[in-house]
Amino acid sequence: MTVSPTIGPGLTSRPQWRALRMHAERLAGRPLRELFAADPLRGERFAAEAAGLYLDYAKQRVDADVLRALRDLADAVGLRERIAAMFRGEHINATESRPALHVALRAPQDDVIEVDGVDVVADVHGVLARMSAFAERVRDGDWKGHDGRPIRAVVNIGIGGSDLGPVMAYEALRHYSRRDLAFRFVSNVDGTDFVEATRDLDPRETLFIVCSKTFTTLETLANAHAARAWTLAAYGGDASAVANHFVAVSTNAKEVARFGIDTANMFGFWDWVGGRYSMDSAVGLSTMLAIGPANFRDLLSGFRAMDEHFRSAPFEQNLPVLMGLLGVWNTNFLGLDSVAVLPYEQYLKRFPAYLQQLTMESNGKSVTRGGMRVDYATGPVYWGEPGTNGQHSFYQLIHQGTRGIACDFIGFCDALAPLGDQHDLLIANLFAQGEALAFGRTADEVRAEGTPEALVPHRVFEGNRPSSTILAQRLTPGTLGALVALYEHAVFVQGVIWDIDSFDQWGVELGKILAKTTAAQLASEDEPVLAHDSSTNALIRRYRSHRSPS
Repeated sequence: MTVSPTIGPGLTSRPQWRALRMHAERLAGRPLRELFAADPLRGERFAAEAAGLYLDYAKQRVDADVLRALRDLADAVGLRERIAAMFRGEHINATESRPALHVALRAPQDDVIEVDGVDVVADVHGVLARMSAFAERVRDGDWKGHDGRPIRAVVNIGIGGSDLGPVMAYEALRHYSRRDLAFRFVSNVDGTDFVEATRDLDPRETLFIVCSKTFTTLETLANAHAARAWTLAAYGGDASAVANHFVAVSTNAKEVARFGIDTANMFGFWDWVGGRYSMDSAVGLSTMLAIGPANFRDLLSGFRAMDEHFRSAPFEQNLPVLMGLLGVWNTNFLGLDSVAVLPYEQYLKRFPAYLQQLTMESNGKSVTRGGMRVDYATGPVYWGEPGTNGQHSFYQLIHQGTRGIACDFIGFCDALAPLGDQHDLLIANLFAQGEALAFGRTADEVRAEGTPEALVPHRVFEGNRPSSTILAQRLTPGTLGALVALYEHAVFVQGVIWDIDSFDQWGVELGKILAKTTAAQLASEDEPVLAHDSSTNALIRRYRSHRSPS
């Protein structure tokens, strides 16, 4: 079943939208200092907890009336029904006429979720069982290279969701990984990526995972063939070695076999799984190899806990709904077009990069599901860096710059790598930054410190910069699953409010199409006939005339 585009008034003409505009005008003159002073219990009341995550949103520039109005907007656009439609497996990805059913990837084995009349949960668990058996063979040393050596390095080859999710998960869960196995990730078609990833590896002890649903992705296949040549060079060109050193995450058995991979070692996934939502599918094979099947199951349990909370919790206590609605408020009513994700946990160093794809590929849209041009902002820019490093680079702009930036702080009560009192210092910085952003420092406070008058303007902090803080006990596989699902569903909430399709990505297609033509022209032995614009034609000619012979 396909979910029809919204029928009714445009978003900005809805009375709930107009009410929120009035609230924005009302609160414009009430800074966070005043909101906190008026409500001594604000810090306790503007918080919610689920799936091991505690969300403090008291430092967002909202009050109870704004939150109520945001929920009214969610009700008006049918958010509850859209959530149910996703979990039912309806075709909520309208432009591609397919479900967006990543929740099925972590559904319990006794669940029934149908796609076009077929229960998919059994298939999901069948693939998970095959992944687990394979992972155990590699981790136990039973899977051998072509000359009988055990595998000591695993290289994941993919791009987009087939790389960003696995890289992020490996780095986030490195504490739980096998330290006698090396894990590398290759995504860029720039040859440097492959060369540096494999420079210190022995091809006879290396296993490659080629992640490409269609097994035709240009960059991934280029790197896969480079890996094949690198491996076969160690075996005198014996093509039978491929079967011992390559497995595939794909659905194209014909091309997988043509490459030389035994299709018994092909792990499939489905059209209803978008790439940026696939880290808990077979795309997560490298994650399972690193942390083991038991920890991977814990990862799925964390996803599932947040899924159930999202599906059933009332909106006023629902973490993804709260985060999604606050994002709409910041984007559309406070004019904030950027979100800094600031994990105070070094293991989450790739989490902001992962979220860039999840958020901006999902909601970087300018037409509604019905094909009409929007007249409001969508998809803010997501970026970030782990604390405390960011404090010594871009926090200056967040605190005193002319651009308003919303911030998500992420921290943990327990350190995975405790070292003296450094974790207390780390978390003290997290809390201090949120406080400084919210309340700032007035000119009178600066003067009271004895600052010379000429320097007072330079040391004033306006404050009133909104942030949320997500706090958990410790970074475990389950916590990571809940954290990722939290952002997945918050992105979906925003897409429903904005009436856009959060699950297609047509914006990535045009550049790919043009690149194929251009690549052939760059490789042509004869001078190609160029029909690009004058700038692109000139660049192609300059590149061809200046590159060194291969």
